Amino acid sequence: MVRAMTQTPDDKTILAAAAADEPAGIRAVSAGALAGRQLRYYDFCMAAFAVILICSNLIGAGKQAAISIGSSDPIIFGAGILFFPLGYVLGDVLTEVYGYARARRVVWVGFAASAFTAFMCAVVVAMPPAPGWSGQETLAAVFGQTPRIFIASITAFWAGEFANSFVLARLKLLTQGRHLWMRTIGSTVVGQGVDSLIFYPLAFLGQPDWPVERVFLIAGTNYLLKVLWEVVLTPLTYAVVGWFKRVEGLDVYDTGTDFTPFQTRV
Repeated sequence: MVRAMTQTPDDKTILAAAAADEPAGIRAVSAGALAGRQLRYYDFCMAAFAVILICSNLIGAGKQAAISIGSSDPIIFGAGILFFPLGYVLGDVLTEVYGYARARRVVWVGFAASAFTAFMCAVVVAMPPAPGWSGQETLAAVFGQTPRIFIASITAFWAGEFANSFVLARLKLLTQGRHLWMRTIGSTVVGQGVDSLIFYPLAFLGQPDWPVERVFLIAGTNYLLKVLWEVVLTPLTYAVVGWFKRVEGLDVYDTGTDFTPFQTRV
């Protein structure tokens, strides 16, 4: 929740320093200044984020994939990493351009959308198949998420996204809006660390086809790949974030923001 409050001198210093570095046509503003303002692309970002999250959880979370390079042993990873570039660039845009409070709202929307999707998948899989229809086992194999995997996935997403957004927003204040690369990579190191430490052990430890060493191997591999992806995508992140700031004409700083995750108001 963004509180209506008088800025402290520190807040004024941050905004003044940021304003001096802004390109023409972009204003550095506090998050509270957005109250009641129409934002051109925020709703589209929210919808896209929810779709990416649903796809990641629905068709990528449980599959072990492998890529062989030359004669070396195959690199084993979780297939959900395919959605990471889209999801995390968009997550960076939401916090960097629109501020923590609006990113927090999107996280909760994604959480609710994922929960609804999982519930409807369970309902559809549980419905008795029509006589003569032979696709029940295939449908159950594809869409029949176990409660354990769903709980692990949604918990890891919630904690990881809030950690990522919080670190990104706080680093923006500390750096007065400079060094975007440091903020995006640093927030990914923290956010994906939280996500990986929660999801893989909670979802797969103790399952016959997921021995302990493989759980932590895939968790570690995915974590390193995601951090590497963030590094590789830094030029794209700069371009996308810059475009959004130009079209919105804003660069939001979370001065006066309440960073609790347990709110949806902005």
